[in-house]
Amino acid sequence: MSRVCEMCGKKPAAGKSIIRKGSPKYKGGIGLHTTGISKRRFLPNLHVVRVSDGKGNTKRMCLCAKCIKSGKVAKA
Repeated sequence: MSRVCEMCGKKPAAGKSIIRKGSPKYKGGIGLHTTGISKRRFLPNLHVVRVSDGKGNTKRMCLCAKCIKSGKVAKA
């Protein structure tokens, strides 16, 4: 199953996970120091939902939670 919403086309986004060491300056420390950066992915919150198309037919679609909540589709 691909990780793409069939309604809005939302897909995984790339980002970074930053590991820091030390105490922040506003807490009295000498500041935070970055000790490692690794890549990560932000995945969409997808669900398989049965959807009616208005003609009485139903089909399964992989939709993100935002599309389901906003009422873009009518559940079967």
